[in-house]
Amino acid sequence: MYDIKWIRENRDIFDSGRARRGLEPISTQLLAFDDARRAAIGELQRAQERRNSASKEIGAAMKAGDGAKAEALKAEVAQIKENWPALEEAERYAIAELDNALASLPNAPLDEVPDGADENDNVEVARWGEPRVFDFTPKEHFEIGEGLGLMDFETAAKISGARFVVNKGGLARLERALAQFMLDLHTNEHGYMEVSPPLLVRDDAMFGTAQLPKFREDQFSVTAGRQIGSRQSTAEALMPTADYWLIPTAEVPLTNLVRESILDEAQLPMRMTAGTYCFRAEAGAAGKDTRGMIRQHQFYKVELVSITTPEDSLEEHERMTGCAEKVLQLLELPYRKVVLCTGDMGFASQKTYDLEVWLPGQGKYREISSCSVCGDFQARRMNARYRPTESKGPRFVHTLNGSGVAVGRAMVAVLENYQQAEGSVDVPRVLRPYMGGLARIPS
Repeated sequence: MYDIKWIRENRDIFDSGRARRGLEPISTQLLAFDDARRAAIGELQRAQERRNSASKEIGAAMKAGDGAKAEALKAEVAQIKENWPALEEAERYAIAELDNALASLPNAPLDEVPDGADENDNVEVARWGEPRVFDFTPKEHFEIGEGLGLMDFETAAKISGARFVVNKGGLARLERALAQFMLDLHTNEHGYMEVSPPLLVRDDAMFGTAQLPKFREDQFSVTAGRQIGSRQSTAEALMPTADYWLIPTAEVPLTNLVRESILDEAQLPMRMTAGTYCFRAEAGAAGKDTRGMIRQHQFYKVELVSITTPEDSLEEHERMTGCAEKVLQLLELPYRKVVLCTGDMGFASQKTYDLEVWLPGQGKYREISSCSVCGDFQARRMNARYRPTESKGPRFVHTLNGSGVAVGRAMVAVLENYQQAEGSVDVPRVLRPYMGGLARIPS
């Protein structure tokens, strides 16, 4: 979220940043909102000051025996009181209009981010590993899973609808093993603190990381029900009493751990990881990846979040991306690293690296991790600050988030890259201790 004072002082820089995202300049409109806000606040303050001074003048007039003046002043005070609710409403409206406008603005890309319109303009910066050469036609993951009888989309659809899956046996264990391996790696070797956060969050938490208000349709909301009593029908018991959001990523609760707080600089960088289920409505994904596990309403992901000083955030971004890359390297999965262009980067991001893993069944690279640096964009929405060692005044922290990595997509990649001609799947060596020594599915 932007500081309107900064926009006023840097309107050309602000509008040029929007232009790089393919957006129209709006600094003039925002400053007009700010002028209206200032005017409304000023009018309310002047009315308050005049009411206070007129009240004092009433006492002086009565003491001097000037009844006519006292009555005129009383009438003036009464008129101010009558107008007061309208003045307060005008102030609230002007503040809300500006705040809503600022909340809808995406972050500005860093100068080093390549310009572009969409994913076709992303820039590859590195590759790791060589795709395996098969002596048979490789299958897609859902063909492998269904062939093993361990991946069931049909039953999941009966239970929950489209974009859900039931994994069983060796595949369920493989999913658990992948998550455990990633968490152990990030906590034991990369210095992240493991956190078990809530999966249900309030509006403020979603606003803080910028899922709300812009991406409301992409989220799942849930409503609490009253406790079912002996005389309540099920319908009565489920009457809504409170609303929450299912997290689309653990970025939301992890980043919000520092909301409305002032940290000491010695606490930074703060590095956290969590393995959680994530929930996305996929409102804009009609017709995309309708088969398989690539794009699901519910999926498991290991998330990385860092809270840093402004001076350290870009270096931390490189470090975080390297931590996600290490997961793929240890799993021996070929991947490429791309920097997203201005037209493809996320709403809250200043710069994003995507890691795209090779899927032989599809014959192409697909995203498995995004690592983004957000600057102070989220921190301003959360009022998350730190107190520098050499300075008296607090400053906003910088926030970063990344997938370390998406567990479901990692399983997709393992199935496709480690598949065998007869339909079985080898277990990557690094995962075998987590699989009780199992080397192949089915054993």
